[in-house]
Amino acid sequence: MVKHIILWQLKDELSAEEKKVIKAEMKESLEGLVGKVPGLLEVKVQIEGLASSNAEVMLDTTLTDEAALKGYAVHPKHVAVADSKVRPFTKTRMCLDFEV
Repeated sequence: MVKHIILWQLKDELSAEEKKVIKAEMKESLEGLVGKVPGLLEVKVQIEGLASSNAEVMLDTTLTDEAALKGYAVHPKHVAVADSKVRPFTKTRMCLDFEV
């Protein structure tokens, strides 16, 4: 199995209320991809970090293998979520992929 972990910071110009709505929509949309993308086994999105955090959203996905990860990256349903719910609102992204 493969883990795909992403940490995002949202854009500074967003208000606290806007960030709250955006984070909720990111969580719902990304977690909703399970069962729609081949090889995507589990998605957990954390949007309630402690004050000591320097990231605002964490994506924790589990996929069957590296081939599934490559397919996930370009799958139309994932790309649609990324293009509409994630990329327009994020300023930084860090990724770690690894085998488990």
